[in-house]
Amino acid sequence: MMDKVNVTEKFKLFNEHWSPKIVGEVNDAHIKLAKLKGEFEWHYHEKEDEMFFVIKGRLLLRLRDKDIWLEEGEFFIVPRGVEHLPIAKEEVHVLFVEPKTTLNTGTEITERTVTDLPTL
Repeated sequence: MMDKVNVTEKFKLFNEHWSPKIVGEVNDAHIKLAKLKGEFEWHYHEKEDEMFFVIKGRLLLRLRDKDIWLEEGEFFIVPRGVEHLPIAKEEVHVLFVEPKTTLNTGTEITERTVTDLPTL
């Protein structure tokens, strides 16, 4: 059965940062929501592109050769193989569309790696 998804309501269901939640699936991709605050870690995705769509707040995506500021309603696709460092000075709400195989820390397994994503 298909139901519509209210992204604003889904964001109200959790408070933790840097811990993506699955809110839908499209073909072989997950639609994920995450609250970001502070600095993550440098990483890249060997086989997957990663899309950051800012729903609320302002996000800095630091690449090795430039900085990209994303405002509400804007998105950026980080191509596979490109190192990036997300930074959120204040809490930011982000929607991701990425293959189901994508790990939040890319090729590195760290204490911040989330392997068992909950579905909201």
